[in-house]
Amino acid sequence: MQQLKFVRPSRCDNSGPNCVEVGIDEDLNRIVRNSQRPDEQVTFDPQEWSAFTDSIRAGQTF
Repeated sequence: MQQLKFVRPSRCDNSGPNCVEVGIDEDLNRIVRNSQRPDEQVTFDPQEWSAFTDSIRAGQTF
């Protein structure tokens, strides 16, 4: 398994430890984690990620 590179959103304050991070694996799944708990991850397949980001762009709240 390849080592994933996780990125933080541009609005995240990089001086603090509490951010959401996203990585992309070899199958184009998005892996989302909290920087304070990197071992706890949620995986979205490409279709789930698209539906999730589309709903955010449409203003849906969770």
